[in-house]
Amino acid sequence: MNINRCELITPQWPAPPQVKAYTTTRQGTYSSPPYHGFNLADHVGDNPQTVNANRALLRETLNLPTEPHWLRQIHGITTIAVETNLVNCQADAAYATTPGQVCVILTADCLPVFFCDRAGTCVALAHAGWRGCAAGVLEATIQYLKVSPSNLLVWLGPAIGPQAFEVGEEVRTAFIDYLPAAATAFIPTRPGHWLANLYLLARQRLEQQGVTAIYGGDFCTYQQVELFYSHRRDKITGRMANLIWLE
Repeated sequence: MNINRCELITPQWPAPPQVKAYTTTRQGTYSSPPYHGFNLADHVGDNPQTVNANRALLRETLNLPTEPHWLRQIHGITTIAVETNLVNCQADAAYATTPGQVCVILTADCLPVFFCDRAGTCVALAHAGWRGCAAGVLEATIQYLKVSPSNLLVWLGPAIGPQAFEVGEEVRTAFIDYLPAAATAFIPTRPGHWLANLYLLARQRLEQQGVTAIYGGDFCTYQQVELFYSHRRDKITGRMANLIWLE
């Protein structure tokens, strides 16, 4: 394996050893500007052959047991079991209870949320941008896992940080109408606009469901230019891949 050709982030959480989880960065080979680096998305305009080469490098680097189950993400709450082996399925969260089945979510500012249980019998990934988070994708994922929330471990992967994510009143209202405490996640900037803390918003929703073991939330895809793609910063850009599976 040539592990020096792409840079990976390993979640810092006390997951069981059979739970394997990684987030890619833009540090890697093949893609040319404006996708320069390690773009793993096939829907953003990058050369399909280049994307395939990057995905092949990902499989080689991580010695993946199977091809990841790539989804067509639409900022919704649909959650699938990857064991069903649906090809190009439209969903924003995936879970697995069978070893060797790789869940994957693509991101470039939205929040990837990693799940596993303390015993290491199930894993999941959710694509939680503000729309999906407000609509309930985290709650939907927890429901499908069928594990007591108190037995879940969660890691919040790289997303746009609270100093860079300015939103309008409709975003703030969407969260506060569901959970009044969400008001603490918004700081006013100019009339009708707020800085939103997506990490805190996700944490609040998880805690409301009874999840207590929540880790991560330390990156900013917008500000850490060398490490991450950011749709808000660059508009036309690549995507990182977030992966989890049971060994």
